[in-house]
Amino acid sequence: MPEDTGAVVQLDLRAGAAALHSPAAVRAEVARALGGAGLPEPDDPLFLVVDTPAGLTDHQSQYELLAGYRAVGEVRLLVLLVGSAPGAFAGEEGGFQPDRRLLRPAVLRASGTALLWVGDLRSARTASEQPAPDDPDALAALVDVLSVPDVYLRVLDGIQTLPDAVAAPGVRILEQDLPPEVRERAWRDALTRFAGEDSERAPDASPTASSGADLPEPLRGLVAGPGGGGAGHREPGGVADDAYRACADALGYAGEALAGLRTLSGLVRASHREAFETDVDEARRALDDYWHLARTVLRGGGEKAQSAGESAAHLAALGLRVPSAEGVGARIGEGLKEFAGKLLGQGFALRSVAQRCTGLAGRVEPLRGTALVSQLDAHSADAVTRRMRTAAAAVPDPPRAGAAAAAGAGLLGALWWGPFLAFAFAVPLLLLGAAVLGAVRLQGDRREGNPRRPAVVPRFAAFGGAVVGAGLAYVVEPPVWVGAIGLAAGLGVAGETVRRLWRAAATAWGPGRATTVLRQTLDRLDALLVEAVREHWAVEERLYCADAARSVAGMLRATAAAAEDEAVPGPERLAPTAAPGGHGPTGDAPRAEDPWLVDDADLEPEDASPLPDDGDSDWASVYAWEDGPTWDQPAEADEEERAREPRAAGPRDPRTGKVPRWLERENAEGGPELVATLSADLIDAALEAMKHYWGAVERGQSGALNAQRTEARVRELLSTVHRHLRHNGVLAPPPFAAPRRVRPASADLLGTDPHGPAELVGAEADRRAVVQLSSPEQGALLSRDPEAAVWLRFAPRAIRDEVEKAWVSSGSVHPDGVLWTSSGRYAGLVRLVPLRMGVVDTVRPRYGSATGPADPYGRPDTRHRGDGDRG
Repeated sequence: MPEDTGAVVQLDLRAGAAALHSPAAVRAEVARALGGAGLPEPDDPLFLVVDTPAGLTDHQSQYELLAGYRAVGEVRLLVLLVGSAPGAFAGEEGGFQPDRRLLRPAVLRASGTALLWVGDLRSARTASEQPAPDDPDALAALVDVLSVPDVYLRVLDGIQTLPDAVAAPGVRILEQDLPPEVRERAWRDALTRFAGEDSERAPDASPTASSGADLPEPLRGLVAGPGGGGAGHREPGGVADDAYRACADALGYAGEALAGLRTLSGLVRASHREAFETDVDEARRALDDYWHLARTVLRGGGEKAQSAGESAAHLAALGLRVPSAEGVGARIGEGLKEFAGKLLGQGFALRSVAQRCTGLAGRVEPLRGTALVSQLDAHSADAVTRRMRTAAAAVPDPPRAGAAAAAGAGLLGALWWGPFLAFAFAVPLLLLGAAVLGAVRLQGDRREGNPRRPAVVPRFAAFGGAVVGAGLAYVVEPPVWVGAIGLAAGLGVAGETVRRLWRAAATAWGPGRATTVLRQTLDRLDALLVEAVREHWAVEERLYCADAARSVAGMLRATAAAAEDEAVPGPERLAPTAAPGGHGPTGDAPRAEDPWLVDDADLEPEDASPLPDDGDSDWASVYAWEDGPTWDQPAEADEEERAREPRAAGPRDPRTGKVPRWLERENAEGGPELVATLSADLIDAALEAMKHYWGAVERGQSGALNAQRTEARVRELLSTVHRHLRHNGVLAPPPFAAPRRVRPASADLLGTDPHGPAELVGAEADRRAVVQLSSPEQGALLSRDPEAAVWLRFAPRAIRDEVEKAWVSSGSVHPDGVLWTSSGRYAGLVRLVPLRMGVVDTVRPRYGSATGPADPYGRPDTRHRGDGDRG
């Protein structure tokens, strides 16, 4: 309910009125009624009192206590009188006495007080039915409607405009709600969806999650690290930078020597290979030094914990620089709030959000240097040697694509015959010499014992071409100049073939892959140092963020467990659920703790001693109780149930199975958005409960005590949402619902349409629009002026747009003064009819007189009428 409206406190003086004997007793009863519903002490109490006409004078002391209730603001009192005036009964023959006045104590004539007199609830649907005139089930429905704070205040204000502030109502009410079993099933489904399930899948599987792009800015910087990378982690000229440069320079020189080895100069001269092997040895020594430096960095202070300053000094001595973390941890709590709130706002379940918070904690939490030492073993000297061998063994033999060129060169150089035939073997011999020399240059690494001798040129193809060319020359006998030209061309083709084949062979040479392996190892060691520097950056801030994120995850999981506990039917929920708007289950007998649910056949006088036994006081038996718990001795087993359920009764008559004819009921099976909307209400409740928790997190107080308080607050708000659902239905949003969220239409939530409320609320204000809740005898006491009546039209605020659209689509006239209520269940019309002049008589108490004439009720006259008090 909106906090500015307050809650209506229901009191039934027909039973247990004697318990309200003092201000403390009244305050205790109010505290029980409001505290059980989780509501605070009201500043402006709204009392709805159910009584009988005879009880007005019998319970004067109780009314004085209620009117004098101490509160910050104004006390309002609406008395619902049920039954006929005592003077209307004159014995068994059914005659009527002429005195049918309604005697009212003077205390009920004050401002903020009004009487609503219901002579007959008239629940009968047909004339042949003869239900009790004050049917308890129908009374419960009327009390439920009047307990809506908006309706209560409008009815109270309307009655106060009438003479004597007394009215008799005519009503027509429509209730749209879910059946109890559907409502409770949807509630449990919403709780289950709200809690979620623990998933085995890693919550940070998406690229955006691993990169931190999905995080708010305060957290994104902690995940990405200083500057988003490791640039500038080595101090220029420092120990680490010198060791890194020594290895990198040696690898650079080795690369240059390898490039020279791939030329023809590298084939002829051995200096290129020797320089390459020397540089590789130097690079391996420098890499080993860099490995030992990385080991020193990662071990840090050993197992001893160091402060951020000590760690930074240790790294600075080794030539590493830790960037400044100033301002990084300023908004960690705010970032966690934004992160969790964003996920909950997107509809993620609590446990899913908890998983992501746990993943976030793992991504920002610093690792001790010893946790990274284990990765050094993969970059040790032995591991590097094994990788170099594997890389050399994986290199295939050089391709033999030059065989055709070699054969062609041999053929061109062999076009000789006669005494010049010896020149025919010049090209094959050149290719043979290059092959032998290349095999010597590219033989396996002698230090590693690799005997592999790759074939550099296809030697046999050159000799075959020479034989073919010599045979052709012997047959043709070309001139000498032809042979000379062919020899020159063959030597040229042979030289280019040797160059190409040598380059391919040198590129495929296994030991030449050493620079690649060493370069990769150097980069990986440097990356470990980058990680080590990063782990020493913003250590305290990241530790706090990780602890806070885990605290948030634990709190969310505890909240999910609370939701699951709420979803499991407890002992009080195993009993049949109340019908919407009521206590009792549909079709069952009314519950004893609700006084208006008990059949009037059970009514007996509270205290018959003041009444004379003259045989004419049988009318009093229908306005008092014989059995059932009272406020003095409430049924303990029902205390928790009464705190959980509305005080109003279900509108279905347990004896006839029919609702009163002034009440229409539309029970639906729920719309497609029902469970999703209830789940969103639960998320809003969780966000509301976490407000103080986030404040504590921002102040660095995300401890277990704060989480336990938040969990208790969540449980309290879950119960509040459940009570709101039972009292006000699903159409009306809870008081803490996010204003930005648009609530679905009634068709999507209930499966109903707004035409019923639109037609009822927009009906013409005539006599047939409502059912007058007055007995025939009481009807003679009502005013005959049709203009004197006050009309009230009300409908749920949650469906206002739908109702107004229905009026526009049907061409109906938009009625003025419609009350849009906080409750989402009831819509209807109320007509407040004043009584005729002279019916209401105001009396004042006179204490201290034990004898005197009898009053119209047959009791000793302990009161007197003041001049001008009579209405």
